[in-house]
Amino acid sequence: MTSTQHDRPDRNLALELARVTEAAALAAARLVGRGDKEAADQAAVDAMRFVLDSVPMNGTVVIGEGEKDEAPMLYNGETIGDGSPPEVDIAVDPLEGTRLCALGMPSAIAVIALAERGTMFDPGPIVYMEKMAGAEEIADLLDLDRPIGETLKLIADRKGMGVGDVTVVMLDRERHQGMIGEVRDAGGRIKLITDGDVSAALLAVSDRSPVDLLWGIGGTPEGVISAAALKCMGGELLGRLWPRDETERQAALDGGYDLTRVLTANDLCWGDDVFFSATGVTDGDVLQGVRYRGRGATTESLVMRSRSGTVRRVHARHDRTKLRDITGERYG
Repeated sequence: MTSTQHDRPDRNLALELARVTEAAALAAARLVGRGDKEAADQAAVDAMRFVLDSVPMNGTVVIGEGEKDEAPMLYNGETIGDGSPPEVDIAVDPLEGTRLCALGMPSAIAVIALAERGTMFDPGPIVYMEKMAGAEEIADLLDLDRPIGETLKLIADRKGMGVGDVTVVMLDRERHQGMIGEVRDAGGRIKLITDGDVSAALLAVSDRSPVDLLWGIGGTPEGVISAAALKCMGGELLGRLWPRDETERQAALDGGYDLTRVLTANDLCWGDDVFFSATGVTDGDVLQGVRYRGRGATTESLVMRSRSGTVRRVHARHDRTKLRDITGERYG
């Protein structure tokens, strides 16, 4: 085996990552509806970190819970895995939708993505980016500069339906009021969500979804994770960095970032061998949440690999008593 072959992420890492997101989801699910989003997030982080230590890889967190001083675990720059090859970049969101989990609302998920070392975009000081995402069928129609009404008409024509049947998923934010008006003025439909950038991107490309397009301004780190998912699942994501104020704009320019550039999924995650896993915490349009059956629990995960184009939907049953024997109280 050559050195290059040895350093390449191994095929079985995909299912290893499923164990990671299952652990995070099971831990966070014990706090669904309890009103404490910080505790739910910490539970997910602790469980994810516990399982990651056993994964055969030398990973560096490039998209994590924040800087080291702000995040006790899974911080940007942290080394995770058992230290063996391959060397990889890791992007995590142990609990996307902390508020959703705390309030018992739909679409909270646990997420992780992995790619070869040095192949994930560093968001730097820019917290938000303008995004547009859609399935492979309409990938060539996406354009951040074209009026949205024209894009909706192109999508409708491509799919053989009227503009009034095209649905755009957007975060329900004040900054989107003008964009919401543009979609409605063009005759399109909108699905507003309270949280969940990655979940929304999955929704826009899933063949089980009524959503046709993701559009709006959301988190840049979540854009990188979404790009990793789309590299595996198909479709396209376009993004353009969106500074919140002049200070952030200047910091980005000083760091060498081009604020006019439209980034593709390949620009955000350019690895050839990308892995992605997401497990539902609460029921949503993309994934079923954790459900309890006596002393057991069930989970549903999406597990993907770009190199093979394999997308698995994994339904798992867990014995919580046995898990507690192995892990302590992390799984409730």
